Amino acid sequence: MLISELNQRSRTIFRQIVDAYLETGEPIGSRTLARRLPLHLSPATIRNVMADLEEAGLLFAPHPSAGRLPTEAGLRLFVDGLLEVGDLTHEERRVLNEQCAGGTMSLEGMLEHATLALSGLSQCAGVVMAPKTEGPLKHIELVNLSPGRALVVLVHETGVVENRIVETPKDLPPSALVEASNYLSARLVGHTLGEARQRILEEIKAHEAALDELASKVVESGLAIRAGGEDGGSLIIRGQARLLEDVQALDDLEHIRSLFSALETKEIMLKVLSLVDNADGVQIFIGASNDLFSLAGCSMVVSSYRDSRSRIIGAIGVIGPTRMNYARIIPMVDYSAKLVGRFIG
Repeated sequence: MLISELNQRSRTIFRQIVDAYLETGEPIGSRTLARRLPLHLSPATIRNVMADLEEAGLLFAPHPSAGRLPTEAGLRLFVDGLLEVGDLTHEERRVLNEQCAGGTMSLEGMLEHATLALSGLSQCAGVVMAPKTEGPLKHIELVNLSPGRALVVLVHETGVVENRIVETPKDLPPSALVEASNYLSARLVGHTLGEARQRILEEIKAHEAALDELASKVVESGLAIRAGGEDGGSLIIRGQARLLEDVQALDDLEHIRSLFSALETKEIMLKVLSLVDNADGVQIFIGASNDLFSLAGCSMVVSSYRDSRSRIIGAIGVIGPTRMNYARIIPMVDYSAKLVGRFIG
């Protein structure tokens, strides 16, 4: 159904029902609506309109004697056709600007700060897909952290710095890290990881590399955990605990549990975020509106961000209950995406 198919009376009643749901999470009845409406309508008239909206699939009654709540299709119609998007406050802009300022932070550090800030302001979980690192490398180094752990430092020609921790054999001597660093530098600097990866792995498998067994393991580990993997950028999720701060009822708690389960399935989350790869502006996924994100009671607001050449390289957004404050969160996500793109560009 299109919003244009509803007359003005139906639109007004429908808007009030959705607004009440977003405020309280509770169903609203005809008598309460009659007091809230700017129109002078009797509860009986309102009930007739509500019945029509229910028949159209926009409302439902959670219990026979309860009021009405919007369906996911109703929320979709509201967001697409009736929602009046607000603007960020000065304080919200200040917080996001400070967290995305960058400075000496690595790309991952900046994205983590941006995601935490977005989570805190929206009271939802913040999610971000880090950029695919396809540019040539300027420097690579392996640094010993502790027995069994090493840090891989990748510096791209664009100035972006990535840090990744890899597992190493516990008996690894320091000389093996130096050897592995030199080997990788000779083959990666000036090339993308994708260009060099296959050649290096083939050399290792064929035992043609001038590396001992321990150094080979480090090289393979460093390549395996590179940012982006084979299917796209890495995923950062922060602020899950905030989803529990406004739980209204047991039904909400069940939705949150399902949501946590989805957040832990990073493969699915990356696929959801990748849906914005060819889309401009803020995208909104409500409940089962997409096969990849088929959780009733949960929504995702996400926007892509671009590099200096206007290429879409990642996405940032929030995920939470369908009863999120869309009017406030949509501009927040949009602004965050523009800030991240400005930093990376």
